[in-house]
Amino acid sequence: MNKVKLLAGASAAALAIIAAIFHVEGDYVNNPNDPGGPTRHGVTQAVAREHGYQGDMRDFPKELAQQIYFEDYIRKPGFDRLIELSPAVGEEAVDSGVNAGPVQPSKWLQIALNSLNRRGKDYPDVTVDGRTGPATMAAYASLQRVRGRAEACRMIVKLMDAQQAGHYLRLAGDNSTYETFMPGWTINRIGNVPLGKCA
Repeated sequence: MNKVKLLAGASAAALAIIAAIFHVEGDYVNNPNDPGGPTRHGVTQAVAREHGYQGDMRDFPKELAQQIYFEDYIRKPGFDRLIELSPAVGEEAVDSGVNAGPVQPSKWLQIALNSLNRRGKDYPDVTVDGRTGPATMAAYASLQRVRGRAEACRMIVKLMDAQQAGHYLRLAGDNSTYETFMPGWTINRIGNVPLGKCA
């Protein structure tokens, strides 16, 4: 795996997450069943165009992919703050966001937090709005205080994985074209953040 250049404001944990995503996503693909169309380093042509890239996706530079991952999938959804609290939970959120869009794992995190607060006894419910803001971070920090850092991490990663698996099963059930991707999603996206990273 090639090393990526240091991004301004990116922590070592964020850079390691981006490097892991590059490893899973691979280089150039243009699967006719993928509505994202031509993709390189996991970045679709539509996303590349949004960021000003007009060239052939076969030539899409890894450095621009790295910037997109950091800005769109770590910093903007607030996952940089999550990475600070728990690198493993942050990795789960970022990796899921690259595959399903950052709003989805934000909601999965919020749903998981709400399901673990013992009906508000440990901390208040958060609004499930797909925005990982201060209330969501405070709820996660409270879960860490109640359950301990490692156990809170394991609980959240398990519940986010379960929701992600359900998401993929719904996609495949609603559109048989997505069945093409189920083996890869199951191998590379479900359980890809080992619970041992929570220690």
